[in-house]
Amino acid sequence: MAKECSFDIVSQVDMQEADNAYQQASKELKQRYDLKDADVDLMLDKQKHEITIVAPSDFVCNQVIDILNGKLVKRKIDLSAVRWSDPQSVSGGRVKREGSIISGIDKDTLTRINKFLKGLKLKIKTQIEGDKIRVSSASRDTLQDTIAHLRAEDFGQPLQFENYR
Repeated sequence: MAKECSFDIVSQVDMQEADNAYQQASKELKQRYDLKDADVDLMLDKQKHEITIVAPSDFVCNQVIDILNGKLVKRKIDLSAVRWSDPQSVSGGRVKREGSIISGIDKDTLTRINKFLKGLKLKIKTQIEGDKIRVSSASRDTLQDTIAHLRAEDFGQPLQFENYR
């Protein structure tokens, strides 16, 4: 029997790169003329994978998100990896927004991806392992086709392909 080739489908963000983007955005907030005295708080919790913005208005909050998004893109972090909450009013008439950085694939998305792969009718085997999916096949070309189909589909979060053997 021929040797099987495989790869893993994962969804993770390099938190060091996210921290670098956060640091650059904080620096730009202190230097930008229109936001220098705006009293904006930008915080990153690396353990919880959360970004918190507290700003005087929704408009300023959206400006800070735009700055942060620009820094994340430069650091090769997909913007669909950050899910922003709706604006919340906090004391002093300020606005708070929280963004959670996706790490891992949740069960619902795992099953959607698995059903999508089964629907392709390719000669592949899939196996859910925790928060990732292992895809294996005897043909490398089939695996390449599978990756191309997955890249064309949108599952609401960025997917990476690791351990291609």
